[in-house]
Amino acid sequence: MSKYLMLLPAPEAEWAELPASEHEKGMRSHGQFHEDLAAGGHTLIAVSPLEPSAKATSMRPDGTGGAIVTDGPFTESVEQIVGFYLIESDDEPDLRAACERFAARGEHIELRRLEE
Repeated sequence: MSKYLMLLPAPEAEWAELPASEHEKGMRSHGQFHEDLAAGGHTLIAVSPLEPSAKATSMRPDGTGGAIVTDGPFTESVEQIVGFYLIESDDEPDLRAACERFAARGEHIELRRLEE
């Protein structure tokens, strides 16, 4: 079986300003995605939202063998990774179809297979 990481990029500021009805719609979409995964025989290993990117800690080499540690996201961008799914599957075409249905309901996703 292969493992896949599905990243959920979204503009954090816009999401925070959406009305409750849009958040509920999103939760229903995630619920349907969970059902689609189960129906396709895919194993959901882990899923979670992430804390806001402002709470991130970035670490990068300082060029002298040490690390520069800063508060906040690694890059400044309109979209941040707000959550993820880690999925195990032996049927990539069916998994991709489930992900396409999820995206069609208004979700922006990035699906990547983990290197083995």
